[in-house]
Parts: sequence; C-alpha cells; structure tokens
Amino acid sequence: MDPNHEFSVSVQENVQGLAQDRDLRNLSGIWLRDTLKHKYSYNFSWLGRPIIQYPQDIVAMQEIIWSVRPDLIIETGIAHGGSLIFSASMLALLDCCEAQETGKMLDSGYPRRRVLGIDIDIRPHNRAAIEVHPMGNRIDMIEGSSVAADIVTRVRERARDNERVLVLLDSNHTHKHVLLELEAYAPLTSMGSYCVVFDTIIEDFPDGTFPDRPWGKGDNPKTAVREYLHRLRVEGRSAADGAPLHLEIDTSIENKLLITVARDGYLKRVA
Repeated sequence: MDPNHEFSVSVQENVQGLAQDRDLRNLSGIWLRDTLKHKYSYNFSWLGRPIIQYPQDIVAMQEIIWSVRPDLIIETGIAHGGSLIFSASMLALLDCCEAQETGKMLDSGYPRRRVLGIDIDIRPHNRAAIEVHPMGNRIDMIEGSSVAADIVTRVRERARDNERVLVLLDSNHTHKHVLLELEAYAPLTSMGSYCVVFDTIIEDFPDGTFPDRPWGKGDNPKTAVREYLHRLRVEGRSAADGAPLHLEIDTSIENKLLITVARDGYLKRVA
C-alpha cells in the first residue's frame, strides 16, 4: 500500500474515533464555554495583527484554502484585520507554490488572488494597519453593511470573474443577519469550496451567556444555518454559476478539531 494513502486512511480512522467519543466531545464543549470568560480567542495574532479566532479553526482554514486554492476569499467582518492577513498570506503561499510548479513570474504589485473584506465599521487605525501590512496589497475592503443591497451587488460583481471563491461569514451573529448573508453570499461559493459560518457554537452555550450582545441561544449563526439549509432542501437555490446550489455540513472538520467555534458551520458545496 502507498505509505501516503495508508497514513490518510489512519487519519480518517482517528477522526471517526473522535466523532464517536461523546465524553471527549462534551469535555471540548465545556472547555470552549469556560474559555469565554478569559476572551481566549482574543489572545492570538497572525503576522502581527489580532486574528480573534481559535487556533484550531485557523488550522482548519489553512487546510481548506490549500485544498480549494481560491482565486477570491470573501470575508464579512474585519475587526483588527488578522483574518484578512491570514487569508492573504495563504494566497501568497499558493502563488509561490504555483510559480514554482509552473515557472510563472510572481506579480508582487497587484496579485491575482485576492481577499475582499466587508465590515459596517472599519476603524481608521485598523484600516491603516491592514493597508501598510506586507500582505495589504492582496486585500480590498468595503465599508458598509454586508447585507445592504448595494454592497451585495458590489461583492457579486467582484466575484463574477473568479473561478474559485471561498466565503467566510463572521460579522453580526444574529439569526436574521446571518440568514441574509447566507442568501447573499452562499451562492457565490464555487464547486468544492466552502461557505464557513463562524460562531455557530453560540447555540450550544447556556441561555444568557452573551448578555451584552443581541444574539444568544435560539438567535445565532447556527439557527440561521439550519434555516438556510432547510430552504435549500425545500425551495432550492441557484449558485452564481447557474447550477443548483447544494451545501452540506462537512462534519469531518469539526470531528477532527473538536474545539471549534464553527460547529455545523463548515458548509461545503457538493453540487
């Protein structure tokens, strides 16, 4: 047997074992819950910018980006810009590898692969830090509500000429807002790529966990994902490429991670 294949099979067996270990999954949920009071996700940076993500999800996104090799990554929610910088750095690595494989020259001025960030309020100091960052020339930003009609139109126009698109939703976490984002941006997901909805874990925490936020149990990204996937099954939707849109929860990712803020949020386009 090919050693690489043998290792891959072994990893799949590991993940299946993790999926079946209810005690470990429950402990992971408790660990996630108890880290909230310490603002655990705020404690990390990527290439100098705060990323506000759990390291496990960062690793998962690395695997997804390497697998999908997107031409465009669309992100709602910018904050300090660490996630944009992370996505841009991964695209830079893809370009370097592609140049080595094909012999093509790298375009360091205005790279083809790009990241598009949308946020209703891009703080001037964050914008400035992103723009002067070495990865800044791969990043474009739009200020405005991600669900406003004019913003959605601009994003769709940007996505139109890109063959492989990856979508990341991480802004306002209310059910209504995330559902509107899914309606607007999930159809832009290219075949085999992902629409990742972050902070679905809110639904799994006790009621009242977020007293200073407009979201909580019963009103959050996971409830929006459930409704959107129901709409896809019952009503159907078309992807931007005109084909029927079919998204499935990639449970293998959360089973592998155990610690993730995106339970049921890694949505893969399978058709």
